[in-house]
Amino acid sequence: MAAHNDHKPADYRHRDRVEIKRALLSVSDKTGLLELAKELAAAGIDIVSTGGTFAALKDAGIPVTEVSQITGFPESLDGRVKTLHPKVHGGLLADMRLIAHEEQLAELGIEAFQLVVVNLYPFVQTVQSGAKGDAVVEQIDIGGPAMVRASAKNHANVAIVVDPAKYSEIIKAVKDGGTTLAQRRELAYSAFSHTARYDSAVANWFAAELEGDWKRAAGQKGDIENANPGFPSNFKVDSQLANVLRYGENSHQAAALYRTTGENSVAGIAQARQFGGKEMSYNNYVDADAALRAAYDFNEPAVAIIKHANPCGIAIGDPTSPDVIADAHAKAHMCDPVSAFGGVIATNRPVTVTMAKQVASIFTEVIIAPSYEIEALSILLEKKNLRVLELPANYSREALEYKQISGGVLVQETDEFSQFNSSGWKLVTGKKADLETMKELEFAWRACRAVKSNGILLAREGASVGVGMGQVNRVDSCKLAVERAESRSKGAVAASDAFFPFADGLQILIDAGVRAVVQPGGSVRDEEVIAAAEAAGITMYFTGERHFFH
Repeated sequence: MAAHNDHKPADYRHRDRVEIKRALLSVSDKTGLLELAKELAAAGIDIVSTGGTFAALKDAGIPVTEVSQITGFPESLDGRVKTLHPKVHGGLLADMRLIAHEEQLAELGIEAFQLVVVNLYPFVQTVQSGAKGDAVVEQIDIGGPAMVRASAKNHANVAIVVDPAKYSEIIKAVKDGGTTLAQRRELAYSAFSHTARYDSAVANWFAAELEGDWKRAAGQKGDIENANPGFPSNFKVDSQLANVLRYGENSHQAAALYRTTGENSVAGIAQARQFGGKEMSYNNYVDADAALRAAYDFNEPAVAIIKHANPCGIAIGDPTSPDVIADAHAKAHMCDPVSAFGGVIATNRPVTVTMAKQVASIFTEVIIAPSYEIEALSILLEKKNLRVLELPANYSREALEYKQISGGVLVQETDEFSQFNSSGWKLVTGKKADLETMKELEFAWRACRAVKSNGILLAREGASVGVGMGQVNRVDSCKLAVERAESRSKGAVAASDAFFPFADGLQILIDAGVRAVVQPGGSVRDEEVIAAAEAAGITMYFTGERHFFH
């Protein structure tokens, strides 16, 4: 069998290291520009530039040729046309591995570029500034992406740089005699990612503009419900490979961690700093993210302990306690100590020495927190297998959630409690809850959101005491919550993530001594459920909303 040679022509010449003789610089972000240009000029490299970049280099006394001198055509249409010319793009796209391309350049009087440094108009920043209409449109770069894409395509011959952080790498390459093929391939990847994010931002802006048109049109027709509620006609999630994991959910599944990038990315569990312990696994990340979701549902100091994405315990600390976060952890652990063995702990406050000592006495897979007291960190790092993670300072969650299904992706707004208010709850049975009981019900309602459906959570004194989760009927979830609470169910309050379809599930809670219940309501048998609550003399509120979590 003949060796595979990619059908390369006879005059094909392999190139690895490419010496930089000529560079094109055209940047919106001028960070590090002068330092780079001085190094290029000192190495005898010819620099060609445009507009503001040309002016900055000239003012700094750096030898530079304006692009209009190359093209023989002035910048025109208020700068909309500068580099869209064969004498620019011929120099970017010529494959100098081919003798025929080299000969054509000579015939056309075009010189090749070996380095292109371009970043694009500040479109995202312009949108974020509140600019509208034509002011935004003028920041849609045309020539820039064309140069970036052309150079990236021709990475066999051209190094394309879109990030000032790479300038030091280029300066070193100049001193080493040129860029390598591996280096140019990596730069090309970054370049195409850059233009992809840019195009996505432009498309999303147009989608938002169209949404406004749709809503206005729908309003005129009296049909606002049918307007697009803010979802773009297409979307792209930008991400970069951060780590290849040991395996996925099971040992036979390969897995990796990607960190989201781009203007809509947030800092979350994927960006956490690990101080010690074994490498994070796929399941560790899933559980840690679920724990954070639960802990950060509370404004008060809170701790959540998670196992298989379900809570073993959630609690808020007693503000009168000498160590509020340690109190929260102790109460969360007491909910289900058996299940908490080998669990994941998340807190929304710094870990104290007292809490660290409590955690150190329990086998735990992961602990994640916004920060740690120095001595607390030392205590935890003595546990060699405990993964100790610190959240980024700007931790937040995405506004939209994505779930892959075969052939597509489901997208929804994040279910969160930033606008939580119990004032809209409807009292349907029993006495109006006093202040303390209402606080317990509010806690239970928040905590129940972390429970996989069907979810039932019993609570006392700011802590879960029994959790029933993930059952295919609500009756079994009620039984499970009561069973785990044992005697603590007497006098507890309960929350249900969705309505009781029949009175039988509620009756299980009543029989266990639950004194107040919060649930969404909305069942066709609400009257039957209300009647059971009235007969038992318990307080029950309807929220009018549910919190399914699949």
